Amino acid sequence: MTVKTLADLLAEGVEGRGVLVRSDLNVPLDNGVITDPGRIIASVPTIRALVEAGARVIVTAHLGRPEGAPDPALSLAPVAARLSEELGRNVQLAGDVVGQDALARSEGLTDGDVLLLENIRFDPRETSKDDSERAKLAAALVDLVGDDGAFVSDGFGVVHRKQASVYDVAKLLPHYAGTLVAAEAEVLAKLTETTDRPYAVVLGGSKVSDKLAVIEALAPKVDTLVIGGGMCFTFLAAEGLSVGSSLLQEEMIDTCKRLLDRYADVIHLPRDIVVADSFSADAQAKVVPAHEIPDGWMGLDIGPESVDRFAVLLTQARTLFWNGPMGVFEFEKFAAGTRGVAEAIAAATDKGAFTVVGGGDSAAAVRALGLPEDGFSHISTGGGASLEYLEGKELPGISVLDDAAEGV
Repeated sequence: MTVKTLADLLAEGVEGRGVLVRSDLNVPLDNGVITDPGRIIASVPTIRALVEAGARVIVTAHLGRPEGAPDPALSLAPVAARLSEELGRNVQLAGDVVGQDALARSEGLTDGDVLLLENIRFDPRETSKDDSERAKLAAALVDLVGDDGAFVSDGFGVVHRKQASVYDVAKLLPHYAGTLVAAEAEVLAKLTETTDRPYAVVLGGSKVSDKLAVIEALAPKVDTLVIGGGMCFTFLAAEGLSVGSSLLQEEMIDTCKRLLDRYADVIHLPRDIVVADSFSADAQAKVVPAHEIPDGWMGLDIGPESVDRFAVLLTQARTLFWNGPMGVFEFEKFAAGTRGVAEAIAAATDKGAFTVVGGGDSAAAVRALGLPEDGFSHISTGGGASLEYLEGKELPGISVLDDAAEGV
């Protein structure tokens, strides 16, 4: 694969040129307040490098799922404000995606200015399955940067999507991988091609169905596969255990039985559970063996014995990938499992292991629990994209950057 990078673009020169950057600024909001700015902070190096080189930077990004229509609750206004703080310069926010305000503001940019377009998913063409509709939006985005413009793909969290601002614009402009995308691709290649053993994977989250493909892809390749979070209860049910009122995907039980039979020496499940009498921060809670979950109680975290067992396995690993929390870490009573596993992974890092936190809720947990980010070799910004890469799927937003495929 031949992919030009941000360094190549800077070497070619960007002073006075319009550069369209696709960033991943999809941060969590609580009543309009950003609760985890991690993705914004991670997007700054690429934007800053272009600004300092004199580019006229136009950033496009999405927030939430507005379903192709403007939604004031999903405006990028809070993001523009925080991005301004991180960059130390004003970031304009266009009042539309590619409309009159965006066009007027783009024409008024001077060297080193930054313009953030309003939520790209306010335009239904962004996610359209119709190639011609996406192409029209891509052409409008290209008009904003001009004939000598360039495109930098820096939103790794969306490269698994064939969308106008991710895929189609790259077919119309000279294209480059931003700092984030280049780093993520390098890390994931290391996880799939040159892993030092033992190789351990930790998977959590709510649903088995969300992680089934990555389980099937990785189980034959790893030495240890730890499963926690809500998804573990479907596996426990597949072992014949009662899981009370815990999250359960009954339609996946037979699939879990098959996986347990085939990879019995690889898959490790929790053997004690923190259960609660309701899903709330102040619920009554207690630790029980996994085979003694009471009727009417739900598991919201893995127990301390499981944390200790998993820690032994994880601290022995030389390569480690983690995606998904072990419990409802947002509630203090049910955060110990996620914290314990994260600390074990950090301990493996200290011993020289290559450790990757696979974005999404896992990255949010690291920050929410106050764990040092340098305790891990790499914290991904793209959970879904990371998983699809590890499943062996082609990522459209990466493949479109490949000049060799185009014969360029």
